[in-house]
Amino acid sequence: MNAIKETYFSFPGQTGFYRGKVRDVYYFGDIMAMVATDRISAFDVVLPRAIPDKGRVLNLIASRNLEATKHLVPNWVLQTPDPNVTIGYTCTTFPVEMVVRGYLAGHAWREYRAGKRTLCGVSLPEGLNENDKLPRPIITPTTKASVGHDEDISREEILRRGLVPEAQYVQLEDYALKLFAKGTGLAAERGLILVDTKYEFGLHNDKIMLIDEVHTPDSSRYFYADGYAERQQRGEEQKQLSKEFVRQWLISNGFQGKEGQQVPDMTDEVVNHITSRYRELYRQVMGAELETIDYSGMQQRIEGSIRHYLNSVNLGAEIK
Repeated sequence: MNAIKETYFSFPGQTGFYRGKVRDVYYFGDIMAMVATDRISAFDVVLPRAIPDKGRVLNLIASRNLEATKHLVPNWVLQTPDPNVTIGYTCTTFPVEMVVRGYLAGHAWREYRAGKRTLCGVSLPEGLNENDKLPRPIITPTTKASVGHDEDISREEILRRGLVPEAQYVQLEDYALKLFAKGTGLAAERGLILVDTKYEFGLHNDKIMLIDEVHTPDSSRYFYADGYAERQQRGEEQKQLSKEFVRQWLISNGFQGKEGQQVPDMTDEVVNHITSRYRELYRQVMGAELETIDYSGMQQRIEGSIRHYLNSVNLGAEIK
């Protein structure tokens, strides 16, 4: 099976292009077309082989969740004309990510286990175990680094450094908690627990908008609700639904993105396994099987969907 690793389109009226870790973004002034490729990253490294189906799995899940939350928070999306394409407003991104945690897992647990009882200015109670539910969801922001790793930061430090004006930051907090509550409800409908997630926001015409993907297994951590309490009582690992299985495969093969380390060989067997896991993620989150598609004409289909949208809004009447 083929995969969409990179795109090289050129459109009349195009004002810019950006290739991120996993997305190719085409700019048209106030509007952008984001192509979710099949590239996959871990530990801030783009892995050498793309994963068939991965891009459309994440794009379709994000599209569903953005539609389901737009009554709570305005978002950047105008249209999803293709399983791998989302078109929306170009926004000025806030330099912080709003991480919301409902359970003590991942990075938060590692900090807690190391003895910290304050995370990003938020106090945590004594006596918690890994994956315990927190008394209430908490916000643990991170910086949004253009180079290198994001870093934990407190609300007070964000305001002190003037990264976000206070009135806008208060709105971001409110939006983040409302989104997490909605995401928790959507997850429960699918037999899942939304453990933690991150939200990114931007400004468009001075209006705060939710941007990027939302409640996908790449940006969020889920537990299976069935058996959660029993596993927790026995001190067992929780059954997760996230990209963690890719990280664990890399770790078990001696790679964590550190200098001098080599990405392990991604054989066809490994790629096919990761593809099957992403299809499983889609089935569990969306409650349906991912449609099988013909990859042979996928580049043309993606390009055509963008051209059709541009024509429909008179951004490229000359585009054929």
